Amino acid sequence: MTELPDNVPSPVGGTLIVTDNVIADLIGYAALESYGVVGMTAPTFQDGIAKLLPARALHRGVTIQTEEDGISAKLYVVIEYGMSLSTVSNNLADRVRFVLEVYAGLKVKDVTVHVQGIRSTPRGPERSR
Repeated sequence: MTELPDNVPSPVGGTLIVTDNVIADLIGYAALESYGVVGMTAPTFQDGIAKLLPARALHRGVTIQTEEDGISAKLYVVIEYGMSLSTVSNNLADRVRFVLEVYAGLKVKDVTVHVQGIRSTPRGPERSR
């Protein structure tokens, strides 16, 4: 569980605590919005095949660790064939850092991207000829 910082004074006292799965879902949705990312995979995959996770299970493709100096996130992704792996990975890490800092108000220690596979997108009917 992660306690969100108290950046904005509230008329109602209390503390907002969010489960790690919610933060992982937030990271997963940020990843899917990143250009060149096809989907998320589980950190461990069987038979050497990275299977894409459905949208309802994106948190399984993210591991997070909360420490005093910030949150560390590891993402397990599949990237589209033909994309620069380093560019997509750097853009994805920047996007996740932005989402965590701006939307959740969390301090980010580091973001690590693990590319688990490469997939080409299906061709449309006009390209299949």
